[in-house]
Amino acid sequence: MSRRHLGKATNEAESKVEAAIRAVQGWTLDGLSYEPVPGGISNANWRIFLADQERTYFLKVPGEGTEHFIQRTAANEASTRAFEVGVGAEVIHFDPQSGVEVFEFIDGLRTSTNGDFLDRTVRCNAVKALRAFNNARGLALQKTTMDMIEEHFDQALEFGGYFPQDFTWINAKYRQAKDALIASGLDLVPCMNDTLAGNFLLDAENNVTLVDFEYASNNDRCAELALWFVEMCFDPDIENEVIEEYFGSVDPRISTRITIFKALVDLKWATWAMVQNRLSALDFDYFKYGVWKHMRARHVMRDPRWDDWLKAV
Repeated sequence: MSRRHLGKATNEAESKVEAAIRAVQGWTLDGLSYEPVPGGISNANWRIFLADQERTYFLKVPGEGTEHFIQRTAANEASTRAFEVGVGAEVIHFDPQSGVEVFEFIDGLRTSTNGDFLDRTVRCNAVKALRAFNNARGLALQKTTMDMIEEHFDQALEFGGYFPQDFTWINAKYRQAKDALIASGLDLVPCMNDTLAGNFLLDAENNVTLVDFEYASNNDRCAELALWFVEMCFDPDIENEVIEEYFGSVDPRISTRITIFKALVDLKWATWAMVQNRLSALDFDYFKYGVWKHMRARHVMRDPRWDDWLKAV
């Protein structure tokens, strides 16, 4: 799909972005054009060009069914907080009714890949950015990984999402982990809760800007690192390096908490995917994604050290 001028929509997606564009106050519509931004598995993303401005904008149109997962006002607060601490893009416009958000499009940035994180400089810069957001002022929304899992369990039941045959066993393991983590006390801080490689943007010097705070909430910071670790497929040595960079030292208790949260964050996204498989109109294989996440959660839960980990947190 190529760049198109306002008023020339040819399909439903373009009609939706044009409606969103017209709702943004202060924009000169004459000569305005737009083009899709690839990537993302929840929303339609667009780059907006104004004829009377040099800078361009990133506009996000919420995907169908995302209202079941995302509180748009909370996401906007998190995006604003990230900009305040210097690790996010400036928020230009937010419509709480439609959920449409507009950000400054920062030229010179590129979306990172898992391969970029093989570079120690990239990892260290990502740690700095994540830690800055995690240490920012608290958010209004408090939602732990456990809250998310149980919300998705209910949604999967409501919408007919798939549960694996060994769900009773998985659920029992989850309940053990939940009880152990809550009993140990949670370190609740602002978290992205969505640390995919694509949500880290890199400049020419490999400095990191964070994007996409739709799932952000106050959550345990070990859950934030656990999700990042499983998404990046870090080996144990790199994990220890990142933990030391983030916390200042490698504490076995912290490492154990992260390991337990690895199973939980994969269970969260597995169940999310099975709900999305029933609701989303996007061309993405949510079922395959969910099965893969279930497999990774099982891998941790079946480890013979599981009970020892629960006692150690």
